[in-house]
Amino acid sequence: MSEKFEIEAPAKTNLWLEVLGKREDGFHEIRTLMVCLSLADQLKLEWRDDDEVVLNCSDPALPTGEENLVIKAVRAMEKHTGKVFALTIELEKRIPSGAGLGGGSSDAAAVIRAINEMADLNLSEAEMSGVAATIGSDIPFFIYNRPCFCFGRGEVVEPLDEPVENLPIFLIKPAFEISAGWAYRRYTDSGQYEGFEYWPQICPWGPMANSLERPVFEKYPLLGEMKSWLLRQPEVHAAIMSGSGSTMLAVLRKDAFADELTARAIERYGESSWTFCGKTL
Repeated sequence: MSEKFEIEAPAKTNLWLEVLGKREDGFHEIRTLMVCLSLADQLKLEWRDDDEVVLNCSDPALPTGEENLVIKAVRAMEKHTGKVFALTIELEKRIPSGAGLGGGSSDAAAVIRAINEMADLNLSEAEMSGVAATIGSDIPFFIYNRPCFCFGRGEVVEPLDEPVENLPIFLIKPAFEISAGWAYRRYTDSGQYEGFEYWPQICPWGPMANSLERPVFEKYPLLGEMKSWLLRQPEVHAAIMSGSGSTMLAVLRKDAFADELTARAIERYGESSWTFCGKTL
């Protein structure tokens, strides 16, 4: 057994996201193409001599008790294997919360993968994905850690036969968070906000569109305006909201200078906005 283990937990984005309707279990049926990003949290795990699980996080605003998905991931692995995993986990947060980038889900999947390695469990990706699905809809995707089609409520994962090429991307998030649960609950009764652009943008990897823009733009029109602004920038090939927001995603042209786009975005939307330039993985 490995005494210590370090692992990255990458952010994700949805290159397209279609909400198909509400299911009998209360969740929404979706169809989406998800990819990992070069933005990642960092986790360090170490076995303890007692039977405790201790989570320390660089973001003091995040809870570190049993309600955290990282702790839930440990408990799910304990339930699945019948073993006790006493760990100290140090979590360095780089992915913003409430951003539609899957940071908490990725952290949980990283812990499942780490425990599998540390404890020499030899669980398959499919088995770990099944454990992940018991605690969150997006978590199984991060077990596979590569571009995937996701169906159901997000827990049915099919890795792509031909991976999406590394795409240069730009992210911008205003200084507020959005709850994914709220966005899905508002979806059915929401409408399109006049003047914003919702139509699919035809790209080699599929039609870039996001059904959740409808409820989110209705309440947060700043994000709809931000999408329209991004689409007017010469560096931008396509732009949509990432997941349930509040991050906006732009796929850049291959010869684009992201630093210039970043400077203009900060000038327009203020220094309180979070930005990131990177690529899909």
